[in-house]
Amino acid sequence: MAKYLLLKHYRGAPASANDVPMDQWTPDEVAAHIQYMVDFAARLEGTGEFVDSQGLSPEGNFVRYDGEGRPPVVDGPFAETKDLIAGWMVIDVDSLERAHELAAELSAAPGAGGRPLHEWLEVRPFLTMHSTVFDRVAD
Repeated sequence: MAKYLLLKHYRGAPASANDVPMDQWTPDEVAAHIQYMVDFAARLEGTGEFVDSQGLSPEGNFVRYDGEGRPPVVDGPFAETKDLIAGWMVIDVDSLERAHELAAELSAAPGAGGRPLHEWLEVRPFLTMHSTVFDRVAD
């Protein structure tokens, strides 16, 4: 089994087929979308493929350590994940192909008008000792 991160984006990915921003959805459309996500996660819990998922608030700050004292909070002119990442799901599956299959299914969550979003999801494998990054370090 390998773990993969499925990332939902606010922006930065290609536009979805149903590209109405969530802040323009009705409360019923938002509820249907969230219920789809809950049902999807429950099904994956049943197969042992679900690890965790979270929706993210659009608020946040960059913080860094700058020596003694309190760390400065920076909200500068650079891309920030609060502007990009809407949420994520971690899955533990047998293959990259299975991760792609589940991401494609998840991308069909309903949006405005109850129509599937067909949004683009980013699929990222967790870094392991068997990854190409560690293989390159060993050379």
